[in-house]
Amino acid sequence: MQAVVLAAGMGTRLRSASPVKPLTQVAGRALILHTLDRLAQGGASSALVVIGYEGAAVRSAVEAARTLPVTFIDNLAWQSPNGVSLLAAGPALEERALLCMADHLVAPSLYAAMIAHELGDDALVLGIDRRLGHAWVDEDDVTRVATRQDRIVGIGKGLPVYDCYDSGVFVITPDLTRELATMESPGLSDGVRRLAARGRCGTVDISSHDWLDIDDPRALALAESWIGG
Repeated sequence: MQAVVLAAGMGTRLRSASPVKPLTQVAGRALILHTLDRLAQGGASSALVVIGYEGAAVRSAVEAARTLPVTFIDNLAWQSPNGVSLLAAGPALEERALLCMADHLVAPSLYAAMIAHELGDDALVLGIDRRLGHAWVDEDDVTRVATRQDRIVGIGKGLPVYDCYDSGVFVITPDLTRELATMESPGLSDGVRRLAARGRCGTVDISSHDWLDIDDPRALALAESWIGG
């Protein structure tokens, strides 16, 4: 499956530890290279990498050490919400693609579980983690998800009632980019909410697989412990 990796943002909360978030060193290797390695191990066949802030440096690092075929997409509006980055990749998207974040360190088995999931009539499925209170999760910053059976009924960082976390890994169809294209400067969650209101957003329970959003120095230290042993 084609993978789409969003790597355009600046990463302001990690600036004290790393000036370019996708190039943050984890166990001696750039974070985005860990992402691409793990995508390849999980079964991805190629990657679209959306770059923006310090895009030339990110491109250079990936080209020097990539582990699967990569196409780069430039998002000149990289200061906009992450839905704009996905829109930049829209013309190159296949009918079914794995969507992930360059700043998430994810077990290859999680990617494999998502790739193996059949979409059916869903516009997208999201990997959800039901381990509420997990020590690796920043409860104040994580995107929260409310579900009814296997359906998403709510999503957002400030969601008051929720029963799982957004792992940052999706399987998507062009229906998501078509929805995002109708909005001005959208975030991914904006598009998910629209599709969820039509009952078109499913879930995959990935609670048995590890993942970590490396968004601040605390999470970076956890990543070093995980990868560095």
